Amino acid sequence: MKLMNKLILFFGLVTIAASSCAQTPQTTSKADQGIPPYHILTTDSVYVTPANLKKNMAVMVIYFSPDCSHCQHLMYELKPKMGAFKNTQVIMVTFVQQIKAIQVFARDFDLKKYPNFTVGTEGYTYVVQKYFDVHTTPYIALYDKNRKLVKAWDKAPTVDTLVSEVRKM
Repeated sequence: MKLMNKLILFFGLVTIAASSCAQTPQTTSKADQGIPPYHILTTDSVYVTPANLKKNMAVMVIYFSPDCSHCQHLMYELKPKMGAFKNTQVIMVTFVQQIKAIQVFARDFDLKKYPNFTVGTEGYTYVVQKYFDVHTTPYIALYDKNRKLVKAWDKAPTVDTLVSEVRKM
């Protein structure tokens, strides 16, 4: 009986010690943090940050890769519905450093026609990638005009879903 009491006491202490060492959950969410603090080099060789965003306008951040088939598919589907995003600033960020590859992507989808689209690379900083904990592309985050996160998608939603969410704002 003494051995049983000692074992119970031992496992009780181990459980209490393990509980006190456990990590507490983060209280800050992406919604509380707002727009990621990006610093990207655009296809025009200009650096832009969130300070360049227009006030009182929704923002969509798309983390992509120019050679990603899912990203290209999203853009093919998005292209005929670009008018639905005219009141949304779309910031397309990639980790790919080859400006030429990013320029070709922007050219292929005729993004110069849309002044509300900004395309650029964050290079090896991975600030945006880490901010959203991106594992696959495209990753999309939609913010309202007050820079509060409305919705985020780990995988590309349908374009109709994106259009619907933008129209709600």
